Amino acid sequence: MKYALLTTVTLSLGACASSELGREPPMTPVGYGLTVAREPVPTVFGAAARTSHYSLWTQNSADLFQDPRAKKVGDVITVNIQIDDKAQFDNASDRSRSSKINLGFGAKYGFNGRSGSYAADGDIRSGSSSEGQGSIDRSEKLRLSVAAVVTEVLPNGNLIISGSQEVRVNFEVRVLNIAGIVRPSDVSRKNTIGYDKIAEARISYGGRGRITDVQQPAWGQQVYDAITPF
Repeated sequence: MKYALLTTVTLSLGACASSELGREPPMTPVGYGLTVAREPVPTVFGAAARTSHYSLWTQNSADLFQDPRAKKVGDVITVNIQIDDKAQFDNASDRSRSSKINLGFGAKYGFNGRSGSYAADGDIRSGSSSEGQGSIDRSEKLRLSVAAVVTEVLPNGNLIISGSQEVRVNFEVRVLNIAGIVRPSDVSRKNTIGYDKIAEARISYGGRGRITDVQQPAWGQQVYDAITPF
């Protein structure tokens, strides 16, 4: 009993330590999870920052004649997410089977003036039935935009993008993650692309914080639901 109580207290303290008590949930650092090669920022003054000794423009200046669309690792592209999906399914099944077998036999006998008869009947019956019904009624609607970074360029020229966005209001953080494969020809002149043109798209929209913690069942209930056989 003593060891059980000690274990319960330890788990309770661990659960309290993992939660955000008295402070807002932290935000992940910029560039977390990206494997983009980063180069040092050139200084404003210096020979390395200028394209020519006689030019006033540096290498970081925008080129008016260059295509602004993302095409190499580290470039930024804007993804427009407009999800308005609705699915409705209604399935029903009914199955039944029955069988019946009758068995019977009879016999007569006679011996020394005595006669008699006997008979036996048997009845075997079996039956089974099953009935199932299921329905799905789902509606999803999401409209927002997020900037993603090109993390890799495939041999055929397609771009692998990955982006995240976090907004914290009081003690709740809204998190949006997106990743996928983009074909350069699908990128518009404004350097934007719709989510429906992203292959292997992975879109995650959720959050963490005080409200999310309250909406989730307690860890003890989750453990019970995982191990209960009924």
